[in-house]
Amino acid sequence: MAFSRDNWQPIGGQSRRGSAPQIWSYTTTDAKTVVRASGYFNAVSDDVTPGDSIFSYASTGGTATMTIHIVLTVTTGGVVDCSDGTDITMTNT
Repeated sequence: MAFSRDNWQPIGGQSRRGSAPQIWSYTTTDAKTVVRASGYFNAVSDDVTPGDSIFSYASTGGTATMTIHIVLTVTTGGVVDCSDGTDITMTNT
């Protein structure tokens, strides 16, 4: 599945772009290895800046995951590169 702008939302009141990191939410069925690939978030290159956080919720094959990716770079050509991501443990004991 490719990036879907319909699943992309800001979190909170949003800081002004470029003045402080912003936080974004994204839902997908793509694995985090797909989401972290350079270019996955190119469609929102005008929204993000380096240092922004993206909370990515995925449900692939019935397994839910949550990962925080940090925007590392946004090139002049609009290529967005994110960190590999930090997994948030989702357990129910």
